[in-house]
Amino acid sequence: MNKARSEYIPALSFDRLTALYDPVMRLFMREAAVKGRLVEQGRVEKGQRVLDLGCGTATLAIMIKKVHPGVDVIGIDGDRNILEFAREKVRMSGLDIPLFDALAFDLPCRDEYFDRVFASLLFHHLKRENKVRAVREAYRVLRPGGELHVADFGAPRNKLMWLASLITRHFEEASDNVRGLVPEMLCEAGFAPVDAAAHFMTIFGTLSLCRARKPA
Repeated sequence: MNKARSEYIPALSFDRLTALYDPVMRLFMREAAVKGRLVEQGRVEKGQRVLDLGCGTATLAIMIKKVHPGVDVIGIDGDRNILEFAREKVRMSGLDIPLFDALAFDLPCRDEYFDRVFASLLFHHLKRENKVRAVREAYRVLRPGGELHVADFGAPRNKLMWLASLITRHFEEASDNVRGLVPEMLCEAGFAPVDAAAHFMTIFGTLSLCRARKPA
C-alpha cells in the first residue's frame, strides 16, 4: 500500500464496519435532511457536470441524479470497499452514474471540467494536509464560476453541540472541522465567496453546510 492509501481513513474508521455505514447515516446523521438541503443549495442546471467527491455509498450521487436527470454525475472515492456497496446501489437504482476509485486529494480529472463539486462528510476523513490538497483539487477541476458544496462537521453552534464536539473532535480527523477551519481552507484555496448555508444538530455534533464559488 502506498503512503497516500495508508493515510486514507475508511467509513466509520474500520473496513469491517462499512456495511453499517448507511444505517448509521440514516439513523444518527439526519442524512435525508442534510443531503436534501445540499442538493437544493447546489442549484444544479441541466447539462452541467457534477462530481460527488468522496461519494461513499453513492447516496448523494443517486439523489442528485434523480432530482436532476439531465446532468452528468460522476462519483469518486478512495475506499475500494465502500465502492462495492456504491456500485450495487447504483445498479439497483437503474441510473447511469460512473464511479471511480481515486483519492480526493489526487483527482484523475481535467482542469476546469466540472460545474459543481459536492463533498458530503468527506473532509473529516482526511488529515489536515490532505484536506488542503483536496480543496485545491476541487478548485482545479471546477470551471470558473463553478461551485463547491460541502456538508461536514463544523464548529458547535450551542452548548449541547459543544459537549458533543468534545467526542467528535477525536473522531477520525474531525478536529480541524470542529475548530471551524474548513471554510478558512476554502478561502485560502481561492474560493470567493465562501458562505455558511445551514447547520444541523446531530448526536455527533454540528453538521455545517457551506458553498464556495470559484471566481469567474
